[in-house]
Amino acid sequence: MCLLVYLSKQVRPLLHIPGSDNQLLRHKEKVVVVMGATGTGKSRLSIDLATRFAAEVINSDKMQVYQGLDIATNKITDEERRGVPHHLLGVVADPETDFSAGNFRAVASISMRSILGRGHLPIIVGGSNSFVEALVDMNFQLRYDCCFLWVDVGMPVLHSFVSDRVDKMVERGMIDEVRDFYRPNADYSRGIRRAIGVPELDEFFRVESFCDDETRARILAEAIDSIKSNTSRLSRRQLEKIHRLRNIKGWRMHRLDATDVFRKRGGEAEAAWENTVAGPGAALVSRFLYDMEPAPAVVCGGVAAAMRGVGRPLMATATH
Repeated sequence: MCLLVYLSKQVRPLLHIPGSDNQLLRHKEKVVVVMGATGTGKSRLSIDLATRFAAEVINSDKMQVYQGLDIATNKITDEERRGVPHHLLGVVADPETDFSAGNFRAVASISMRSILGRGHLPIIVGGSNSFVEALVDMNFQLRYDCCFLWVDVGMPVLHSFVSDRVDKMVERGMIDEVRDFYRPNADYSRGIRRAIGVPELDEFFRVESFCDDETRARILAEAIDSIKSNTSRLSRRQLEKIHRLRNIKGWRMHRLDATDVFRKRGGEAEAAWENTVAGPGAALVSRFLYDMEPAPAVVCGGVAAAMRGVGRPLMATATH
């Protein structure tokens, strides 16, 4: 098999011109950003990519940065991570703290420099597009060359999947998990209590000890329906934001249509994922890292950041 060793730390100026901004003449570090609405498979793709390339993942989901509520916030599990290092996942201990887009930009920038310093590829993944937008400003574009992958699923298909996923989260223990976070006078506009699934269950927790079984079941069913509806609304807002970033801000994205994956089951779904998402995504990243072809970039003010970093692999053969 081939071992690809990517030399990503190339930041010395190519040429010094007195009075010029040498930053524009540098090889730029490379970063992959995986975007998409909730439930589309962003985390799965990030792991597939990270296991094919020497990569580490930076979480950009604003609720998953907090500790706790792993089921309600749908955090990727240790098993699902498959040994891939993750950053900014479950790191904020105070549930009342507001972790802002500015906080994310500062901490994610440190994580990126650390990852690149190890010769690895940073993969930024999550549904909080406001966090990604805050990170990818003009200064970021001068330092980094970005490949944007957008995992998309048709909304009717995605809404059906989201509904089923909420049911599975309930089966896994989401109600008890959120109950542990319940406080009678909690502020649902701050911290992790903003997460979908927490405010919707407030009424149920208030009355569950004082009502009969039928009433309790009805109120819980209504809360679960609200969780499903609010998750579907979130997915629509996220998709609208992606379209805005692409069409108005000029972000160039590679769209990977995963709709067919969600229509299939078992082995057929696995094959569809590899054929329509994981395989094409890996091919795009490989070209982005190792070829001199134009790569996806952000266009700001009508001017593309055109300088591309060139990272050529060292090829070696090995047998097992």
